[in-house]
Amino acid sequence: MGRFIRKILFSKPVLFLGLAGVTLFILLAAAFMRYIFSGLPPVYEMEEYTPSLTTKVYDRNNQLIHEFSIEKRTMVPLEDIPVDLQNAVVAMEDRDFFKHAGFSLRGIVRALLHDLATGRAKQGASTLTQQLSRGVFLTQEKKFIRKIREIILAIQIEHRFSKPEILQLYLNEIYLGSGAYGVKAAAKKYFDKDLEQITTGEAALLVGLIPAPGRYNPFANPDISRQRRNLVLDVMHEQGYISDEELKQAKQEALPIKPPAPTESKPGQYFIEYIRRILEPKYGMEVLWKAGLNIYTTLDIKQQELAEKIMNQKLQEYDEQVAKGLGIEIDPNDSEADAPNPNEDEEETPADPKAEYPRLQGAFMVRDVKTGAVRVLVGGRGFDESKFNRATQAKRQPGSSFKPYVWMAALEKGYTPATLVKDLPTMFYYDGRNWHAFDENADLYSLDLAKQNFIAAKDFNVWVPQNYGGRSDGWITLRRALEKSKNLVAVNLIDAVSPAAVIRVARRAGITTNLPRVPALALGVSVVELDEHLAALTTFANGGIHTDNYYIDRVEDANGRILEQHIPIETAQFTPQNSYLLINMMKGVTQRGSGATVNRLGRNIAGKTGTTQSHRDMWFVGMSPYTAAAAWMGYDDDTSHENGARFTGSTTARWWTDIMEQILKDEPNDDFAVPEGISFAYINPTTGKLAMPTDRNKFLEAFISGTEPQSF
Repeated sequence: MGRFIRKILFSKPVLFLGLAGVTLFILLAAAFMRYIFSGLPPVYEMEEYTPSLTTKVYDRNNQLIHEFSIEKRTMVPLEDIPVDLQNAVVAMEDRDFFKHAGFSLRGIVRALLHDLATGRAKQGASTLTQQLSRGVFLTQEKKFIRKIREIILAIQIEHRFSKPEILQLYLNEIYLGSGAYGVKAAAKKYFDKDLEQITTGEAALLVGLIPAPGRYNPFANPDISRQRRNLVLDVMHEQGYISDEELKQAKQEALPIKPPAPTESKPGQYFIEYIRRILEPKYGMEVLWKAGLNIYTTLDIKQQELAEKIMNQKLQEYDEQVAKGLGIEIDPNDSEADAPNPNEDEEETPADPKAEYPRLQGAFMVRDVKTGAVRVLVGGRGFDESKFNRATQAKRQPGSSFKPYVWMAALEKGYTPATLVKDLPTMFYYDGRNWHAFDENADLYSLDLAKQNFIAAKDFNVWVPQNYGGRSDGWITLRRALEKSKNLVAVNLIDAVSPAAVIRVARRAGITTNLPRVPALALGVSVVELDEHLAALTTFANGGIHTDNYYIDRVEDANGRILEQHIPIETAQFTPQNSYLLINMMKGVTQRGSGATVNRLGRNIAGKTGTTQSHRDMWFVGMSPYTAAAAWMGYDDDTSHENGARFTGSTTARWWTDIMEQILKDEPNDDFAVPEGISFAYINPTTGKLAMPTDRNKFLEAFISGTEPQSF
């Protein structure tokens, strides 16, 4: 037997070599195919494939206002994609799409011959299914191995999915330049339109982008883009997708001239950044930016836009007044000049005179009185200029806008709006542990004498507050003192009720920042943030019930499942009666006092102005029964430019009024509801006693029942 085998081997060496070669080929082919298939993902993953989606942010009226995304992409069903766009893709990219089994042998041969002739792997010859398999599972490298895997995967996809399903996936996956993935995102990116609104010409332009989005970009290369679009239209016409008339009209369509405005120049960016800071730590960056969440916020984008516009216009006007007062010649159309750099050498003379142009900053916020829903949030004059949010991050002195907390502490101690309080010069001294006021019975002469002795003593600190303008009226009612924003009354009140009582009121109202136990607290020397100051003062307008500011109504995942929803939390902090008395006095501020400019609204507005020392901070906080708003303006470097133009809280109240005139125009002009236990009586506003029948200037004042004056 062995001799027989040897005979065959040595007598027929060619046959042996052939068998060995075949065996080796089979083994190599098997190894090669194993290598090919080992690099293929399971095609069933396509069924669960979830690309990086765009998270959408909506305002209170469900208007889309922002998108968070790594890739600009939105998934849409095929029935929502215009037929012209579907036809254009098939006509231009794969005319046999509905006939082949995933690949085109003729196309592959044609591409191979082209590549051999040119010596470069340039021709793709990929069907839509191949492009889809490459876009979802494979790399973009032009390698022979990848091409084989691409074809095998395309065949598997064709076997598992229908043609409409493949076309839908393709149109949602394809990259069309400028960060836009999928046709819906591209329609927004290039035309600022919803997908269903695009025209035949626009559909052709999008399809023309597919091979080279950068080259055919209409903003960068309009002539080339137009030629490419017209080519797509010609192919659609040749294949019978559009008529002669449709071809003619589509070619006459104008190309988009410029992309939509950059995100940072759109209204509401301070609000958007604020909610990003809330949600990103909660859900993580991957989910917020890639999971296609739907975020429904409290913002009213129309109100936001007009608030930003009016505030910027007014602050620019004030800038020009300051510059004029400082003798600086400026271009009134220049709104980009910046304040001096505080890090620069003061002795160095800037080459550009605009470097000395003082630039006011501002902040503005609107919220619902009862719920706390934030409707407007303006953190500065431009998010693209400064990301610092002066409404939620800046701590500034509130000045006299802090006084309502002092007045509430007085009401809780039994004061009434008609109680006479002293508007008299007062001196405070610090003994190393506490502040003390001099005897209230001291006359002006002895007070002045005592002051001189204390000033000379190194162991004592002395503080002598004054009213704005330096005038004091002696004894006036609690109401008139608030309307005229009397500093001397405020410090005498805090001395009477104690700083600790005022701090407790502020805490219950919603102030969380540190408040020192000093008499000057009554004048707003401690710093607060605008957002919490607004929420705190709004507590009084809400009948003593505190609600926190909130910004997000609900968050849904890409499938509409609710991930979180706002649940209102209300806490009763003050009695409805005391809250009404305070709000009723604050109405007088806008009717007869420092905020009287607000009176032109013809509405019932309770409010308070605030101006800090050297006019560094100017505030106005005001509220109707339904809507509350706070406005601040000042300089980021905390300096004063009062020698250029002297602004006060009344100045801030003017542009607050300009904005709120628009915001409140559709709101009912109601008054604050009068709670049970409140009675009214006519009083003499000078004496605080009951008015005589003959008094001409009598005033109808509110009281907690049983506390009305009993004598004339």
